[in-house]
Amino acid sequence: MTEPTTQAGTPAPRRKDERPDRGNVTRLGDRKKARLEELAQASAGKGGVSLLRDALRRLRRNPAAIVGATIIALFVLVAIFAPLIAPHDPVQRFDELTSRLSADTIPGPSDGFPLGSDELGRDLLSRLIYGSRQTLFVGVFATLIGLAIGVLLGAIAGAFGGWVDNILMRVTDVMLALPALLLAITLVALASRSSQWTVILAVAIVNVPVFARLLRGSMLAQRESDHVLAARALGVKKRSIVLRHMLPNAMTAVIVQATLTLSVAIIEAASLSFLGLGDPDRDRAEWGAMLGDAGVRYFEVRPELAYYPALAIIVVALGFTLLGEAMREALDPKNRR
Repeated sequence: MTEPTTQAGTPAPRRKDERPDRGNVTRLGDRKKARLEELAQASAGKGGVSLLRDALRRLRRNPAAIVGATIIALFVLVAIFAPLIAPHDPVQRFDELTSRLSADTIPGPSDGFPLGSDELGRDLLSRLIYGSRQTLFVGVFATLIGLAIGVLLGAIAGAFGGWVDNILMRVTDVMLALPALLLAITLVALASRSSQWTVILAVAIVNVPVFARLLRGSMLAQRESDHVLAARALGVKKRSIVLRHMLPNAMTAVIVQATLTLSVAIIEAASLSFLGLGDPDRDRAEWGAMLGDAGVRYFEVRPELAYYPALAIIVVALGFTLLGEAMREALDPKNRR
């Protein structure tokens, strides 16, 4: 059966009440069905990709994440194996170095001492290597303590809401209104005697509002999500909804923030030590204390005593920042490519 044509020889437009050719519709449906079956068979062996696996795949392709992870890995390895890497005891004073010390002279690099001496005749390289252990210890513990307290407060505020949420968030607002370093200095000054743990607790408390605010906002967004509403409709207890549904899904942003906070904690701890509010034991190698002593007293004599610990602090903080920002982009669904 030929299709009607116009005088110009082109196919005549089909009328609205005219049905399309059933054979063409069947062939079109068969082609669509075959294409769907082909796509299903192609993806059957691959399976679903989890958010974590997808994030790891994108992290491996991110140059910033690779650089940050490399810096952090080297930093951790140096801190762990410091006794094996350091050429000398960091508290030992060497006669060949102390004999050349004077009010205007601090020995520079020499045989057996690649970076020279500090102001007391100790090996500077060994103190830098051992200082990584102290810096890692303070930064990690300050972040973990702040994370634990912040998660607890944020979970309570996000789960209960109402007057509990108002009280906790107003307290965090007051803490956030104060400059972080000024608040840390105030907390350390309130202690009867400064020590390593006063610095850790001060830095941890300063970072508590950040974690609390972030987790509380994430949990409020989870309260109206479909899976939480479905759990409520099924009669699941509120405690189970909070612990099994809301909290795990809200922790991703907090974990990423913890990576960024590590760099901030290292800088804040170094700042307190620089101001003389850190560990009073000067034999214990710590980058902030080394920077403070060299920058205030011996910068004109030998500025390298300040350059080396400052550079170490900057590089390590940069590593955590690069990795944290890359993790944030990898875990954000809006940034998926």
